[in-house]
Amino acid sequence: MPELRSGVRRARLRSSRLEDVQAADQVATPVLPAPRGRGGRRGGGAAAGRGNKKAAAAGRGRPAPKARGKRVEAIDLTDQPFEDIPEAIVGEAVAVTAQQDLALNKVADRAANFKMEGASGDRLAAAEDEATTTPVPERVQVGGSPEYITDRKLGKGGFGQVYVGRRITGGASRTGPDAYEVALKLEHRRSKGCSYGPPFEWQVYQSLNGCYGIPSVHYKGRQGDYYILVMDMLGPSLWDVWNSMGQAMSSHMVACIAVESISILEKLHSKGFVHGDVKPENFLLGQPGSPDEKKLFLIDLGLASKWKKASSSQHVEYDQRPDIFRGTIRYASVHAHLGRTGSRRDDLESLAYTLIFLIRGRLPWQGFQGDNKSFLVCKKKMATSADVLSCFCPPPFKHFLEMVTNMKFDEEPNYAKLISLFDSLIEVPASRPIRIDGALKLGRNVEEWL
Repeated sequence: MPELRSGVRRARLRSSRLEDVQAADQVATPVLPAPRGRGGRRGGGAAAGRGNKKAAAAGRGRPAPKARGKRVEAIDLTDQPFEDIPEAIVGEAVAVTAQQDLALNKVADRAANFKMEGASGDRLAAAEDEATTTPVPERVQVGGSPEYITDRKLGKGGFGQVYVGRRITGGASRTGPDAYEVALKLEHRRSKGCSYGPPFEWQVYQSLNGCYGIPSVHYKGRQGDYYILVMDMLGPSLWDVWNSMGQAMSSHMVACIAVESISILEKLHSKGFVHGDVKPENFLLGQPGSPDEKKLFLIDLGLASKWKKASSSQHVEYDQRPDIFRGTIRYASVHAHLGRTGSRRDDLESLAYTLIFLIRGRLPWQGFQGDNKSFLVCKKKMATSADVLSCFCPPPFKHFLEMVTNMKFDEEPNYAKLISLFDSLIEVPASRPIRIDGALKLGRNVEEWL
């Protein structure tokens, strides 16, 4: 690289006045050798040498280098304006700029993570808005609950954030209303899910409270700018377990996950709701060391919707809006990509992609980026046959995928038949890494599993 010499000299202080900055030294024009031509000669050497001598003569008598080659012009920094700023002001300006850059970087990082993981546009907007919201309260007490200290952050849901809440006084159990440690889900009042008051997720949890495989909500209420749910503390997600096992699970373990997940979705669907965002991150095990450490739970109902009308119990009407997408791109059903109204078949199709991912460690449509990522993933999903997608999985996973992807919009799934597909992969109780209590009540051949 050519060296640029500014030669700017500071003015001397005379009679309490700042005099003008003295003239700076001129920059000698550096010369770089030209690359060799086909014949091994270097062109323009004599002309470049003469040009350098003239430039040196115009300067302060500095000898010009007699290099041969093409001339490369340098930038003269002496013509640029210069302002001597006090160090205190410079330090303050740098500190403010650093804080602004840090906030912007956090938003950019969150946006990048959401795009990589394939979250919906609503979630991306929620991540961008998070930087402008008020800080979460240091202490939480809502709906007659005990007082909790807001501890470390556990993660983000559909629109909210989840923190550990530690009870300040009392607390004698690991779960339930008297637990000394709980999960606090906070959603800002200005988020899209709270445009008309408490989030719709509250209604879903109220309808499902006590439902098999759904964590219990013990208290809820608003504190400051946040709507807060106080829930049971759970353990690692299937995503965490998958990572801890070298990003590969055995087919026997995934079969247990399959039958238990189907039973949880059956209970959820029987209450009139579809989850809308089935994926490994939303299936959690119980707390390690507790009686429920091998029990499976389904969390994050922020994207749940009704598949049947509460008044008549009839199926909701079919509609299609291609401009709307809800869910996670990697695991969403093809119908969700096309903007079709969500129904029970969509949860089961997302579950099929989840199970195959846990075995294979990767899905064929991973890696797409850009604004049209959802379109490219949808196109790849439609072009990938069940044989190709499940080629590294035992036959039951292929049969499950074929059944759920061929379901009609308002078709009622045969949950017992879907569970029975995995009969050959279910091991004896002592060898099961996941409890399948719910599947035992739904499966047709339960006597073979006992």
